[in-house]
Amino acid sequence: MRKIGRAMAIFCGTVAAMTANANAMDLSLDAAVDKILAESQDLKKADANIKKAQASLDVANSNRWFKIDGSVSYMNLINVKEPFKSYGVNLTPEMGGILADTLGVDVKRIDVPDNIFMAGVNVSQPIYTFGKIGNAVDGVRSAIKMAESGREATRREIKYSAVDIYWTAKMTDEIVKISKQDLESARRAKQSLTSAGRANRSNLVKIESDIATKEINLSDAEFNRDTAYRMLKILAGIDMNEEITLTDEFPTAFDDLNAPQFKNTPKLQAMADQVAMYEKQARSKRAGAYPTLAAIGSYSYMALDKDFNNMFNRNNSQSAYWGLSLQVPIFSGGLNRANATVEAMNAEAAHQDLDKAKKMTSEEYTRAVDKYNHLRGNLKTLENARNLAAKAYGISSDRFAAGQTSAVELAEVSAGLYQLDMALLNAKYNILMSAESVEKLGE
Repeated sequence: MRKIGRAMAIFCGTVAAMTANANAMDLSLDAAVDKILAESQDLKKADANIKKAQASLDVANSNRWFKIDGSVSYMNLINVKEPFKSYGVNLTPEMGGILADTLGVDVKRIDVPDNIFMAGVNVSQPIYTFGKIGNAVDGVRSAIKMAESGREATRREIKYSAVDIYWTAKMTDEIVKISKQDLESARRAKQSLTSAGRANRSNLVKIESDIATKEINLSDAEFNRDTAYRMLKILAGIDMNEEITLTDEFPTAFDDLNAPQFKNTPKLQAMADQVAMYEKQARSKRAGAYPTLAAIGSYSYMALDKDFNNMFNRNNSQSAYWGLSLQVPIFSGGLNRANATVEAMNAEAAHQDLDKAKKMTSEEYTRAVDKYNHLRGNLKTLENARNLAAKAYGISSDRFAAGQTSAVELAEVSAGLYQLDMALLNAKYNILMSAESVEKLGE
């Protein structure tokens, strides 16, 4: 009855596990990468930086176009002494007589128009700025290229991180399997020891100690697996209660990398664009000391009268002009030179950073290629060593069951097999990530 109950429990557990796996979401490596890229705030920020740089180009280009400024104003002069009366001057009889003889009109008082309306329009069109606008525009274009290269560099970094977290989670799955197998092997060894009759005390203590250690290893492996899965779900925007199954398996063989010679990366290109941007800005600042040639035009209208209702019927005037304007900076306290020097030093610093980054990135690329080839070359030997260790464990297990060896020897062989299983798994992970590093750093 006890055996039947145990069999039923195992059957129910198997059915429950199969049901859970059936309801789990299958997640491939490519799908995980796409989800993480779609959820990445860093990538969205990089997109915003591109739009910001493009808007800056519109700002710089706007200086090429003509400017139209208009103004409209109305004023009513107030007689402070008599606010409700308009300004005026009463003429003496003598002055009135003179004006009457001159104008033929009897004038006793001259009213000052206190309603004044003015309107005007000014137009200016830059013709030649000696590089102020052109270099500024070129600098912004370099900034746009820098933002685009920066986005690609960010995308590659995020993709690398996505691949890393996927294979890390997959590796924790495999570690759990290895730990379970290791624990089950120890339990079978204990069962074979106790089923043969009265067990040797030292062997039994050693086996029980190994079982306790392997239970801790399994618990740690399950904790690490759950942690890796949670991180994967967070980055991919998957609900924490959603069960997922990683469908991609670690390859059993790896092709030759055939990596091209290192030339450039998006990150280095972004740094080169930054150097170009600073150089263009320095030229633009330096050109601030040069003249500016522009076409100009203006139109103005003015109407005034003491009576608001009659203001536009008389006493109005219009004027207009057009021509060329040459604005020549005479003295600015060295501002233009100082601004140009600041941008030139920024360009020099960026250039030094670029040279350093080229050397470091080239070495990182070479190291990733060498690591891939090194691990790939040793993989077959490592697999053979693991298979021999498994064979040795099988022999030791049979000898232990027959009472021909001690638990200490069995534990040593078991530990060797466990270490080689972990080493083989870690080697495959490192090979995959080395290949991903080469892709990230490639042109």
